[in-house]
Amino acid sequence: MNPFIYHNPTELIFGKGAIAHLADKVKTFGKRVLLVYGGGSIKKFGLYDNVISILAEQGCHVVELAGVEPNPRLSTVYKGIKLCRSEQLDWILAVGGGSVIDASKAIAVGVKYDGDVWDFYLRNAVPQAALPLGTILTLAATGSEMNRSSVITNWETKQKLGVSTTFPAFSILDPEYTFSVPRDQTVYGIVDMMSHVFEQYFTHTTEIPLQSRFAESILQTVIENAPRVLENPHDYDARANLLYCGTMALNGTLPVGVETDWATHSIEHAVSAVYDIPHGGGLAILFPNWMKYVYKENVERFKQYAVRVWNVDPEGKSDEAVALEGIARTREFFNKIGAPSRLADYGITDEQLEVMAQKATPFGPIGRFKPLEASDVHAILQMSL
Repeated sequence: MNPFIYHNPTELIFGKGAIAHLADKVKTFGKRVLLVYGGGSIKKFGLYDNVISILAEQGCHVVELAGVEPNPRLSTVYKGIKLCRSEQLDWILAVGGGSVIDASKAIAVGVKYDGDVWDFYLRNAVPQAALPLGTILTLAATGSEMNRSSVITNWETKQKLGVSTTFPAFSILDPEYTFSVPRDQTVYGIVDMMSHVFEQYFTHTTEIPLQSRFAESILQTVIENAPRVLENPHDYDARANLLYCGTMALNGTLPVGVETDWATHSIEHAVSAVYDIPHGGGLAILFPNWMKYVYKENVERFKQYAVRVWNVDPEGKSDEAVALEGIARTREFFNKIGAPSRLADYGITDEQLEVMAQKATPFGPIGRFKPLEASDVHAILQMSL
């Protein structure tokens, strides 16, 4: 196990009726609020009205930024920064999924920065301050509600980049708010949270039994609850389990003392920067192919994954055969829940493979399990067609 420092200041408020705590947060952070949300789904099931009512009861001045994109755009972030400055707002409340929260994080650090917020994503500057941010989560997926990561797309340059920005001060998670999530978005969320675990599980770091079992238990819980949610979207307990898995998959618990990878996310960011496909859909296509490309770097780790997560029987099989069976089970599960398996499912051909390979590696090789050059990325993309 490697040395580590672990710190997560986000207050997690979980369960039915958790939104009642919002009034107290207004008293803490102020009455001038930027309310950020996406395409308007929060209005269909009453969450918007509930939030507005609570803020109004507290005498808040609310400025709205609606229409945050599934792959949040830099142009939208600029709008939010301008609103915060012109209206002299105290804090930001993000209501939605990971994209809304990511955009809000970028706005929060951008308001406190004299330069262009895109500097952070190009790694030309590091955030030093931020407006306070609170979140109300409506989708089990990214874990953005309890980490400092933010991924933004610059549509002008066709770049999708992530960086560490700011932790939410608090996050409200009510499983009932995920009841109305469409089936495809639920599937993408399932893939996303599993992919986050993969990025932190496949490592060469040794003597990490607790971290490994944390990761394996999250994967097992997702695998057990995914069919329940897809069969009955209003299954409160299954929704709650997935919601908490999504948070725990990326709140800093899994990577303590562990060298993590993140190559596949970089590849998917390049694909969706060019083609604007759903993040979870891209990961479902790419991850099993990344696994097949790199598993020989540490066959034992992949064998452990196959046995512990998918209950593959190793009796009479080589370590490599067990590892490959685990990878095959991963693809089978993604297919079973209705995730895409080929880039062709989104109409993507080999036309832009080299472009995407270069965009995935703007700062050099990616990943640590097996460092990938642009040529490696190209090969994985080719496998994914």
